[in-house]
Amino acid sequence: MKIFHISDLHIGKRLNLFDLLEVQKNVLNQIIEAAKRERPDVIIVAGDIYDKSSPSGEAIRLLSEFFNELAEIEPQIPILIISGNHDSNLRLDYAASFLAKHNIYICATLPQSQKEHLNKMTFYDKYGEVHFYMMPFVKPEDAKNLLGKEAGIHTYDEAFAAILDRESIDYSKRNVLIAHQFFVSKDCEPEKRDSEMRYISVGGIDSVDTCHIDQFDYVALGHLHTSQHIGKTYIRYSGTPLKYSVSEAKDSKSITVVTLKEKSSEPEITFIPLYMNPDLKKLKGTLNEVIAMADEQLKEDYVSIILTDEDSLFRPKDRLGDFYNKIVDVTIENTRTKNFIYNDVDEKFNEEDNPIDIFCEFYQEINGQPISQEEKTIVLDILKELNL
Repeated sequence: MKIFHISDLHIGKRLNLFDLLEVQKNVLNQIIEAAKRERPDVIIVAGDIYDKSSPSGEAIRLLSEFFNELAEIEPQIPILIISGNHDSNLRLDYAASFLAKHNIYICATLPQSQKEHLNKMTFYDKYGEVHFYMMPFVKPEDAKNLLGKEAGIHTYDEAFAAILDRESIDYSKRNVLIAHQFFVSKDCEPEKRDSEMRYISVGGIDSVDTCHIDQFDYVALGHLHTSQHIGKTYIRYSGTPLKYSVSEAKDSKSITVVTLKEKSSEPEITFIPLYMNPDLKKLKGTLNEVIAMADEQLKEDYVSIILTDEDSLFRPKDRLGDFYNKIVDVTIENTRTKNFIYNDVDEKFNEEDNPIDIFCEFYQEINGQPISQEEKTIVLDILKELNL
């Protein structure tokens, strides 16, 4: 059985101030063409379909077009979708019964009563049946609501394990789990990117151990943006289909293709590359060096620029804008800024210093230009909210 595993579409996401809908449409079209060419038996989308719980009309329309194109492939390919932490369960679950008639199966909610269980879909190949268990994003309160406070559930790990244990899964059969969590393997954590860090708690209190899922024949994960396995090679994050932060600039994006064979055989795992166009690039050098790098392709790419000039620069972003059309950010990295960050902070500031003055000086050192009044107002609002 051939499976396409993708996740974290984040439809509607912006890259800094740039709208990515057209770029996302291009990548989704690549997935559609790959499905037409490779004819997988099942397509898995492991959560974070939208970037916001209240997606825009344009984002909803793009997802609808994606589903329509996939549904028109003959013979029809079943599509299994779970919700992630970015998704609104109610919005994603809307019209689920209608979509199921077109082989698009959405699981956006966990069991709500003792009589209910995880959504399970069963498909067949020449080796027999394969059971797909669909587990949307789990929080401790979800397990408490289902099992009662007396169950003593306090952590994400306990919540996930308790809900999964209710299923009494027959592991002598071939089973696939679809989940959207932050998994760790003993003391080993997966690779993370800046774009996902604010959704992962400090200290790993939202982590789930892979010991709960290592009896599955394949585990299709969403949540992290880098394609990788955690613990066993068959417990995999597919990663995002395109680059959503500067920290992902050097990542290779792909569809994870899983071929299940007979029970007790390792699944075969390959990748179909996906290309972001325009691409996201990181450039580093002096102002003149970065200007010299500009060519017809880079001019249209999204670029994050680090300037290393030792001399002060006046409004460098404005000068770079003559050569690059999509500048994500510009920062200064030189001896002065490094000393400011690593060596001089304790000497420069004391408890009596005004936090906004500290931030404004830091901003100018890093960006090579003073903070705007609009940006300063935003920082003041944040400091006020933090009672600083």
